Amino acid sequence: MATPAVRPRPPAQVLSDSDSDSDNAAAPSGARPLRHVDLSDSVFKSYLQFTGHTAATVDLSKIQSFLASSSSGAVSCLICLERIRPSDPTWSCSSLCFSVFHLLCIQSWARQSLDAAAARSAVRLSIPADKAAEAASWGCPKCRCEYSKTQIPKSYLCYCGKVENPPGDDPWILPHSCGELCNRPLRPLCGHSCLLLCHPGPCPSCPQLVEAECFCGSARDVRRCGYKNFSCKKRCNKLLDCGIHQCGEICHEGNCPPCRKRGVYRCRCGKREEERDCCDRDFQCEVPCEKALGCGKHVCSRGCHAGECGDCPLQGKRTCPCRKRVYEGMACDVDAPLCGATCNKTLSCSYHRCPERCHRGPCVETCRIVVTKSCRCGSLKKEVPCFQDLSCERKCMRTRDCGRHACKRRCCDGDCPPCLEKCDKRLRCKNHKCPSPCHRGACAPCPVMVTISCACGETQFEVPCGTEMDQKPPRCRKPCSITPLCRHASICKPHKCHYGACPQCKLICEEEYPCGHRCKLRCHGPKPPPNPEFTVKPKKKKFVHQSEYTPGSPCPPCPELVWRSCVGQHVGAEKMMVCSQRTLFSCDNLCGNPLSCGNHYCTKTCHALKSRSSTSSTTRGGESCEKCTLPCQKERTPECPHPCPLRCHPGECASCKVLVKRSCHCGAMVHVFECIYYNTLSGEEQMAVRSCGGPCHRKLPNCTHLCPETCHPGPCPSPEKCGKKVAVRCECQTLKKEWPCHNVQAAYHAASRDPKDISKNQFGHGLLPCNSDCKSRMQVVQSNLQQRKPKISEIKEPDPGKSAPKRRKRRERLQETKETSTLQRIGSTMRWMLVCLAIVVVVIAVSYYGYKGLLRLSDWMNEIDRQRQRGHPRI
Repeated sequence: MATPAVRPRPPAQVLSDSDSDSDNAAAPSGARPLRHVDLSDSVFKSYLQFTGHTAATVDLSKIQSFLASSSSGAVSCLICLERIRPSDPTWSCSSLCFSVFHLLCIQSWARQSLDAAAARSAVRLSIPADKAAEAASWGCPKCRCEYSKTQIPKSYLCYCGKVENPPGDDPWILPHSCGELCNRPLRPLCGHSCLLLCHPGPCPSCPQLVEAECFCGSARDVRRCGYKNFSCKKRCNKLLDCGIHQCGEICHEGNCPPCRKRGVYRCRCGKREEERDCCDRDFQCEVPCEKALGCGKHVCSRGCHAGECGDCPLQGKRTCPCRKRVYEGMACDVDAPLCGATCNKTLSCSYHRCPERCHRGPCVETCRIVVTKSCRCGSLKKEVPCFQDLSCERKCMRTRDCGRHACKRRCCDGDCPPCLEKCDKRLRCKNHKCPSPCHRGACAPCPVMVTISCACGETQFEVPCGTEMDQKPPRCRKPCSITPLCRHASICKPHKCHYGACPQCKLICEEEYPCGHRCKLRCHGPKPPPNPEFTVKPKKKKFVHQSEYTPGSPCPPCPELVWRSCVGQHVGAEKMMVCSQRTLFSCDNLCGNPLSCGNHYCTKTCHALKSRSSTSSTTRGGESCEKCTLPCQKERTPECPHPCPLRCHPGECASCKVLVKRSCHCGAMVHVFECIYYNTLSGEEQMAVRSCGGPCHRKLPNCTHLCPETCHPGPCPSPEKCGKKVAVRCECQTLKKEWPCHNVQAAYHAASRDPKDISKNQFGHGLLPCNSDCKSRMQVVQSNLQQRKPKISEIKEPDPGKSAPKRRKRRERLQETKETSTLQRIGSTMRWMLVCLAIVVVVIAVSYYGYKGLLRLSDWMNEIDRQRQRGHPRI
């Protein structure tokens, strides 16, 4: 059966050549764990000294596989699938497979196989159990080579079988080996013995030098005994079976092929000629012989044949057809007469005889005698003709020898056939199913062997199927063939064959940075693609060291420390920073650079500038200093009460263009001047430009008249000499005269009244005395006022009698209205109460059913969660 190679499985734990053997964990507590080294050189030493180091590599491959398995701790018992430890008693098959098993496992296996074989023999052959047990045999679990009952191993022997209980604690001797020469007879038996140390697996071919003959015997040569059979590569020339021609093949092993020379040959009777191969020259034609026999009356009825036809078979002593009567001296051309007796020949049923009279020809083939027959299972009896077989429809329900399935054969005679169904049980390897017919007892071990090899495939060993997950890859001594891709490929130290990714280069990178420094980290150049990982079951967690670099990544930024100044280039504010860090830093001092106004300084924290003075470099992408937002505080020239409207700026302030309002001296109008123009004038000029040039509009202090002078500054001149005409009247305002204003003022002063207190409408009234004309005029005026008064109309009182019925009707109507409104009020109250009651009922119903709905929704959601947890989604 083919041995499949191990393929990488889902990653569990990556093993390297430095992993220790797990067998060490089985050492007794307090004892030093044993570590068996690779002993292939010592085992092959005597053989290679005799044959040379280049010979017999094919013969030693099987043994090398066994030794690699042993050194890797990968030897497993095919029965229990447990690892075979150096201290475990073992037994190895010496016939074909040379597999190693636990001694207890193979003993139990042999006994179980013998018991099962004896039980099958006793049932199928119907023999006693003791005889069946004596004749039973057991087979190797892998190669099925049969061993007798006496060959059940009873003691623990080494591989060569010379030493019982070989030592298992010697690290310089192969486990389960005696450490001495094997000395087993080599196969094929040539009289020589094995020169290797006691070893597992088959012995190699015999290395002795002997004089050998080629297959055709025409050449002789000195060759190794194991390869003494050889071909001389010449024509064979052996005489073929025909005795005429010679073999034309190249010197070959075994018998020569049949002669294929073509020729024309006659058949045995000589009637026909055909072109045939020499090996088929003796043939028979299809033409009958038909030669006359010795009697001269009959012809030969045989087909094509050689030699004489013989005598006539009808001559001599003859009998009737039933052989009861004998006739002598009858001619061969006369038929023997019938005797007339009963034929009595045994029919084809072997029980009855022919009831007819003596007759020529064969007897009746079908025996129709009615007999009572029983079916094979004995459940049915019936009278049927003898030729007819009797069987019932009853199914046999006995359990077959497998102990699992019923026979179910119709009309079974009790000898149930072996179970023909496939066992199909899962084997212990958990990878395959039992391919044997259904059987009783444990299934045979899985015969598949899995090949575990190193990454390059040169070193390999076989393990039973199902144990490959517990194995480690073999340690291969050949160098890894993967070429490194980093810059140290030419000087990198070689390493051995391995699985997975190649180890990282441990040299210093030394890659130069643009700044002039060199990378001082471990090499982090690209890594070649890894081999497939060899994974096994995880046994213990290993700490994975996190590297400071990633293979295949560019060099990290330069880590050297250099001094850098702050962004503001302040003296004494340098800081030590990493070379690759191009970020600028602030020293937390004030900037201190003059602003664009030239009057103040920047109060920001140290920052990068967009521009510098001519003595310093220009910083691109920097931050400009703050803009001065203070108002201009300079004193203007000439002096001005208005501040400069601009923000703080360099140079002199601009001329003040503010418009200044100044009223004239009399207040009649307002003049508007520019501040710079008005402030440059002298005091006299300012007084001059403020005059409106018209009459003064100010009121004189002693009278109600305006100043007659032109608009002037200061108080009006001589206000007591006012010459304006004033209308003077008497008390009744009948008399009227015009006086100068200064005379009116003098009259008020004479009357001890201040003219300032007199209003403008009463100014000059009451200064003239009344006369007789004033009294007559007053009377006429009073009479005219009496005539102008309106007449008072009489008010009629309403009749109370006419309005009484209307009042009574209105009172009655009001009472009816009052009664109707009371009923309406009662009805409206009832309606309001019903509406309130309906609202309350609706609120209660909504609350009740809403609460019920929430409970149902909660139950539904809980049911959905339970179904999700059970893995059965609700459809």
